[in-house]
Amino acid sequence: MPVFAYSGRTRTGQTINGEMEAPNREAVVAQLRRQQVMATAVTPKARDIELKIPGFGAKIGDRDLAVVTRQLATMIDAGLPLVQCLDILAQQQEKKIFQKALHDIRMAVEGGATFSASLKRHPKIFSTLYTNMVEAGEAGGILDTILNRLAAYIEKAMALKKRIKTAMFYPSTIVAVAVVVVIFLLIYVIPTFEQLFEGFGATLPLPTVIVLEASRIVRAYILVLLAGLVAAVVGLRFYYRTPGGKMAIDRLLLRLPVFGPLIRKVAVAKFTRTLGTLVSSGVSILEGLDITARTAGNKVVEEAVLKARTTIAQGKTIAEPLQASGVFPVMVVQMIAVGEQTGALDRMLNKIADFYDEEVDVAVAGLTSLLEPLLVIFLGVIIGGVVIAMYLPIFKLISVVGNK
Repeated sequence: MPVFAYSGRTRTGQTINGEMEAPNREAVVAQLRRQQVMATAVTPKARDIELKIPGFGAKIGDRDLAVVTRQLATMIDAGLPLVQCLDILAQQQEKKIFQKALHDIRMAVEGGATFSASLKRHPKIFSTLYTNMVEAGEAGGILDTILNRLAAYIEKAMALKKRIKTAMFYPSTIVAVAVVVVIFLLIYVIPTFEQLFEGFGATLPLPTVIVLEASRIVRAYILVLLAGLVAAVVGLRFYYRTPGGKMAIDRLLLRLPVFGPLIRKVAVAKFTRTLGTLVSSGVSILEGLDITARTAGNKVVEEAVLKARTTIAQGKTIAEPLQASGVFPVMVVQMIAVGEQTGALDRMLNKIADFYDEEVDVAVAGLTSLLEPLLVIFLGVIIGGVVIAMYLPIFKLISVVGNK
């Protein structure tokens, strides 16, 4: 929307100046009138041209959202009106996208919309979980408390995501380096040995023959191989977007020998943290389970949570379908059952989440310790195997010459 610069006079005769984002000049005049300000001048403001390149530019991350949420909770707790809080946050925001969103939310609130309804105008920034918790906070008159819980939830989710990225970064980097080194050897180094071996006039060892043939294939079909790899990755991504593909791949990930237990613990931690935060904030259990299922990130967990929602709607417990899914450990199911029976489900879920956050830390540390020797062996077998295969004929030639 265009931005208008305006001047006006308040009921006390004070002159004010400012800027407002609105669809047209009449909307600015109407908005000022609602604020008991008589507009004296409203002119369109020339907007800066922004060059947007796909993949670049300011992106609103979890850290930005957590900081804004924490600041908003502090200002509301201090007694500042919500509109003034939003205006201050918008002025302080450096990222243009977030600044525009906050300005739009402020205007919607000024126009009479609820805060949660205004947030729903920007679903790419504020998730369903976020808006539902804010709605519950507005209804209960505890918006500052809910915002503090939201900020804590986002910060803990960020910490969990960071631990997973740390665990995945090391092995993926080593494998990528190994692939690049092997391709370099096959394309640029092995052909030199191939020319050398042509004058031997003797039968080459099987490992050497395999490596030489692999070198010929890579040199002749490198573009085809790369295109096939890209096609496989794209095809896998499309397959993962289908309900059946997502279920199959997510089920496979949970059954992986090394990464499966870690993925399971992350899923349990995320489920319990999300549902516990929602329930403790006043969101109904049915709505909480629906939101948790949509934010689970794993189709197997999502199906289990949706089944639990169906059983609760039928008057049954949440623990039974979770146990039947096979995803949630027995201890987790039992603790949830106890929480249901005692009426302290939210506290029990948050305790489980805290426990599994620590379990994820331990699992990440154990995974790193386990992968280090495995990756060293992997590098030794792949790169060392190629080097040894190239030197076997030379060793054989040296032994033959020595015997003569």
